[in-house]
Amino acid sequence: MTPNLLQADVLRHLTFTQGKDAPHASLQDWRLALSHAIRDRIVVPWFAATRRTWADDRKRVCYLSMEYLIGRVLEDAMINLGLYDVAVEAMAGLGLDLRALIDDEPDAALGNGGLGRLAACFMESMATLGCPAYGYGIRYENGLFRQHFEHGRQVETAEDWLAHVDPWEFTRPESAYTVGFKGQVEIRDGREVWFPEETVTAEAHDTPVVGWQGKWANTLRLWAAKGTADFDLARFNRGDYAAAAEPETLARTLSRVLYPDDTTHQGKELRLKQEFFLTSAALQDILRRYLANHGDLGALPAHVAIQMNDTHPAIAGPELIRLLSDVHGLPFDRALEIARGCLGFTNHTLLPEALEKWTMSTFGTILPRHLQIVERIDSWHRRNWPGRPHYLGILKHGEVRMGELAFIMSHKVNGVSALHSQLVKTTLFPELDAMHPGRIVNQTNGVTPRRWLRMANRPLAGLITRTLGEGWEADLDRLRGLEPHVEDAGFRADFAAAKHENKVALANWIGRETGLALDPHAIFDVQIKRIHEYKRQLLNILQTVAHWHAIRANPEAGWVPRVKIFGGKAAPGYAVAKEIIRLINDVAEVLNADPVTNGLLRVIYPPNYNVTMAERLIPAADLSEQISTAGKEASGTGNMKFMMNGAVTIGTLDGANVEILHEVGAGNFFLFGLTADEVARRREDPEHARKAIQASQPLLDVLQMIAEGRFSPAEPERYHGLVHRVWHHDYFLVASDFAAYHAMQAEVDRAYADPARWWKMAALNTARSGFFSSDRTIRGYMDEIWQTTSAL
Repeated sequence: MTPNLLQADVLRHLTFTQGKDAPHASLQDWRLALSHAIRDRIVVPWFAATRRTWADDRKRVCYLSMEYLIGRVLEDAMINLGLYDVAVEAMAGLGLDLRALIDDEPDAALGNGGLGRLAACFMESMATLGCPAYGYGIRYENGLFRQHFEHGRQVETAEDWLAHVDPWEFTRPESAYTVGFKGQVEIRDGREVWFPEETVTAEAHDTPVVGWQGKWANTLRLWAAKGTADFDLARFNRGDYAAAAEPETLARTLSRVLYPDDTTHQGKELRLKQEFFLTSAALQDILRRYLANHGDLGALPAHVAIQMNDTHPAIAGPELIRLLSDVHGLPFDRALEIARGCLGFTNHTLLPEALEKWTMSTFGTILPRHLQIVERIDSWHRRNWPGRPHYLGILKHGEVRMGELAFIMSHKVNGVSALHSQLVKTTLFPELDAMHPGRIVNQTNGVTPRRWLRMANRPLAGLITRTLGEGWEADLDRLRGLEPHVEDAGFRADFAAAKHENKVALANWIGRETGLALDPHAIFDVQIKRIHEYKRQLLNILQTVAHWHAIRANPEAGWVPRVKIFGGKAAPGYAVAKEIIRLINDVAEVLNADPVTNGLLRVIYPPNYNVTMAERLIPAADLSEQISTAGKEASGTGNMKFMMNGAVTIGTLDGANVEILHEVGAGNFFLFGLTADEVARRREDPEHARKAIQASQPLLDVLQMIAEGRFSPAEPERYHGLVHRVWHHDYFLVASDFAAYHAMQAEVDRAYADPARWWKMAALNTARSGFFSSDRTIRGYMDEIWQTTSAL
């Protein structure tokens, strides 16, 4: 591929796909023309991979996930195809700036946070490793939501990423399946037959996912919901226009919004329907494809591995049994055995409220046949494991417990970090683990270095290539080769220069977005993740206020300048998380306007955090905030991205922080806080928060300032509830960890003030990050869970 050839293809698509000539083409027209030209180069390996999989009758992985936070596709695709530099020259020859075209692409609104970003990394790594795979998800029209702030408060508006055509997808109207809800179950010819009351059509939209160097490409298949009832022309002609379109409108609701607010009964029903819609369509598609080449459904586990990404698709067990038994006529126990042979379950949380539970009334109303099947699964399990404790089961206290269902219906269950997998055994499913020894395994998460280092951080990636040579992107363990260079002052200076270049770029972007000027020589201290009490953004902002208070008391004390950057969204119904967001913004307003301190401390909270924003923030970060309450974070993947990009972690011994600490060494990690065991013991003392607050004058002062309305003068009582929770209901131990966190932040300042020490720490974080490639994670899944091999 030469720049001239790419230019010719872009101009061809501009004319024949966009219907424009160059003088009248908009930036969007050019971006779509380039995207189609790049997509043409993906289709060739995509078709070749599909043909190879069919010809070799290879086992295929089917990944079921409610989220795929894929971000922008154009730049990532060009990087993996090796066409980025060609595209720069080609577009320049047409008088266009490639960066402007890349920035014109909207982020695909198909996910929320780490779960969806992990799924996207896994899809890219499976393609890179030549693991034949299909990703199955929902094509959300409006995704999660677009976030903005009004007077510091989060406001949600609809995401419009599909307002214009998505150039990466292929619509497959021939791959459509009927998905039913409600209705009744009747006995026909001695068998249960489900007659749904409502039906929708799941229409497939395929996006090719190309791996590194374009050697293999897999498919991300997203389902859009369409009405099955015909448009009611008679009603329309009578003037009842809304009623005429009602079936289509109701169907589209299923694929409109990610995670509808489930604080209402209607919201709960919609969420369960979404999960079944995704899962049923995927399983029907899997069986259709399998039966096109095979006649014996008993051999399905040898040809198909189905991975449930969290409990959202846990209905896959009952639905696969229904399809095998009710539709294809297999005996129930045989169908159950086949389903368990195919299914694997990835657990992502230790929070009980995140392990979905549905009331039996809701579940039975929406999925009456599946409730019968769940009852039979539970009875089968109790019968085959007669020692099962009486309090254990899928059906308990009028609820269907999806975590237990997913565990029992899977041949392997995995956690996503060493600590998390151990806690899954000991605290989440201890009885099931004892009954099924060896079923729980660990697969520590990883991230793709192609996007998160090679693409997002060109200055550092260039330094790595100059130091190690080509090819490290697909063999991240080679980063260990940087270690001998870390002792060289010249290399450290080059490493610091790469970081500074990223910080200047971020400061310029924030300046354009907010009007605030940032000092790129300051510590860029970043916490970006979903806003949740256990992730403890509250601990961060309380310590920020304490730091501000100390600077004001002695502004000439030689403080190290610091920029605190937050990013993340709160679930629409999560009132406490929204209150924390408002506090952060209120604190930012006061601190950034303070002439005494704003040269030494600023607080930035850009709205609408997404993948593209992360690609700006992570390469520029000096300090990575990973401060969750120990025992609550399953893994984290942001911590890995920061480490890979040369940020030093300040964190608790939680999730994959444990493995990061092991890899990088204690001297290159700012560790603080209670361990998971200590957290459990501390909670036994009902006075733990009061004692911790009274033992810390800085924390006492901060809570007093907030309670007095220092950051909400127009409404002094605004945060009384929040302060009361810290004093009396501090489940996530913000107060107990505050003093250690505050002291460790002072150690961060001391380290940053010593450039030789800091840049050695930062460079060693990058050099020792090879373990956290998602390629390593996927190899583990392939070997231990999916029993499959590479086709390359």
